[in-house]
Amino acid sequence: MSLSTTTPFIELLKRDRRYKAEAYAFVYEALNYAQNILGLGQEEKNESVSEEILIRAENTEAENTERGKTTEIALANHITGQELCQAAREYAIIQYGFLAQTVLDSIGIRKTDDIGEIVYNLINIGQMRKTPQDSREDFNNVFDFETAFGKTYRIHSGTA
Repeated sequence: MSLSTTTPFIELLKRDRRYKAEAYAFVYEALNYAQNILGLGQEEKNESVSEEILIRAENTEAENTERGKTTEIALANHITGQELCQAAREYAIIQYGFLAQTVLDSIGIRKTDDIGEIVYNLINIGQMRKTPQDSREDFNNVFDFETAFGKTYRIHSGTA
């Protein structure tokens, strides 16, 4: 495959080597867990979407329809950066148990800020969306990984 036919995601992995492809997959899975299992973001469609954003989205949709394209309004299941981080913590514990911190570390996720970097990398290549209220800082220091994962579990040898 030539470089000119590579996808934006492959280019992202080449450009930002801090995170493995598995880290991006984990964030997508955590987002799915947050929305579909925890039910986060379900109520926000009608409550927090401002009329200005809806009008702008309708205008964009009309413009895109003229060009034969459709636009999705992906605000219905929007969750905050803090909610995504908390869902990622819970999902990691469910998926990896005692090894959650080790697994996340191995794919480049060492703090909640890394989840934010991954989300914003995906936003930059058009694979995720954000609202005007969202910011990169929403992911900063949501929780400490050592406290959330490392100190929670103790393996005891069974000897007194």
